[in-house]
Amino acid sequence: MRILIVDDEKIKRVTLADDLATQGHEVVTAADGEEALERLAAAPFDVVVTDMKMPKLDGIELLKRIKQGPQAGVEVIMMTAYGTIPVAVEAVKLGAFDFLTKPFRNEDIFPLLARVERQRQSAQTAPLSAPSEGIAAAIVGQSVAIERVKRMVEIAAKSDANVLLCGETGVGKDLLATTIHRNSHRHGFPYVKVGCTLFPPQLIESELYGHERGSFTGAEQQRKGRFDLAEGGTLYLDDVDDIPLEQQPKLLRAIEEKVFERVGGSTLISADVRIIASTKRNLLELIGKGGFREDLYYRLDVLRINIPPLRDRRDDIPLLADHLLRRIAGGKGGGSLASSMREPGATAAPARIAVNQPPPDTPALPTTAIDILMRHDWPGNVRELYHTLERAYLIGGGAITPETLAAEIGGLDPNQRFPVGGFQAAIDHAEKQLLQDALRNSGGNKTAAAAALGMKPSTFRDKLAKHGLG
Repeated sequence: MRILIVDDEKIKRVTLADDLATQGHEVVTAADGEEALERLAAAPFDVVVTDMKMPKLDGIELLKRIKQGPQAGVEVIMMTAYGTIPVAVEAVKLGAFDFLTKPFRNEDIFPLLARVERQRQSAQTAPLSAPSEGIAAAIVGQSVAIERVKRMVEIAAKSDANVLLCGETGVGKDLLATTIHRNSHRHGFPYVKVGCTLFPPQLIESELYGHERGSFTGAEQQRKGRFDLAEGGTLYLDDVDDIPLEQQPKLLRAIEEKVFERVGGSTLISADVRIIASTKRNLLELIGKGGFREDLYYRLDVLRINIPPLRDRRDDIPLLADHLLRRIAGGKGGGSLASSMREPGATAAPARIAVNQPPPDTPALPTTAIDILMRHDWPGNVRELYHTLERAYLIGGGAITPETLAAEIGGLDPNQRFPVGGFQAAIDHAEKQLLQDALRNSGGNKTAAAAALGMKPSTFRDKLAKHGLG
């Protein structure tokens, strides 16, 4: 490959260039960002390796210029000091391929360049589109909150950057991870999930990296780990917040350097995998309590997708209920479906629910039943919604009534016509409905919607923010 090294430190620039040249690469150097742009204007490059802090033009600005210029397809690897890791993470979001934390050995860049080459080859041989019906069809919901999630999933699917899925239990992190993989350039390679909560501390290392024969009592033969099995594809670390602190350094190395050793072994094994991780807890708070490594957090939190709980996107409940009922009635249910997403490959839900004209074999949801679903806070999120509908469907012999729903949810009066919480909850519900109707009638024009309600635009925006609508 043709590589441009940009660093104002001459010793680092020259030694890195020499080591890369011995690997068969064609290397050119530049002492700052402006000189780098001159080199890029004069000849094509495959990769730019640039320092973050430089005179005249820093690494971030150089990255922006590259991605906006005629060589936008060139991959950029950032070199950064530990204290500026958050800036390097932002660089990846802007399009950088990855980053290396100083000080590093020159050979540490070799696996990154190998990944660049494999990705380029994969892009050349992959079909024009992934074998998936697409992201928009895979995610059920039309609320502002879920539209944000859709946009982030689209960004994540086009990138090879690590992804951190944040949200409460039951919001749909598993299927979001699946959808990202199936719409990425790695879709033809394995997708491997590790439930970090499921393994005791003494077994998680063997599960992730495998072990050699005789490495511990009961290890009668060599066993491949999940990093092995996911080679070329995606490794999904579900509930990464449950990985023991003492195991986190090895995980950091596997993610950062793309190499690992099996338990009881000494051979370095390459790991070309894309990492998607999920957490049900706030990792920054966990870092503050000494329960999670900050450097590992920054490696995982490159692209973050915050998935809202169901109570914060109640407008999606009718669509979700309709979709889930179709699967329940069709005998396609199961606990794994309990998510805010449709399983990739499933039939798309309609834009609106025709309550009085259900599809064949799908039970209709009366308006009173929908009211009950809308009033509940769903602490278990979409997983709870799914199992509630499934139980009500089975108990009702295929018909869902307000009485069976209220009995399954518990503590609800099927005849109650306002949200749980009394007068203030009813007022908030009505206010949110007015805001949504005004936005819908104005075609999304906030100024016009505010005028229709007799509000100042600033007041209208404040109320949208209050209800999570804008």
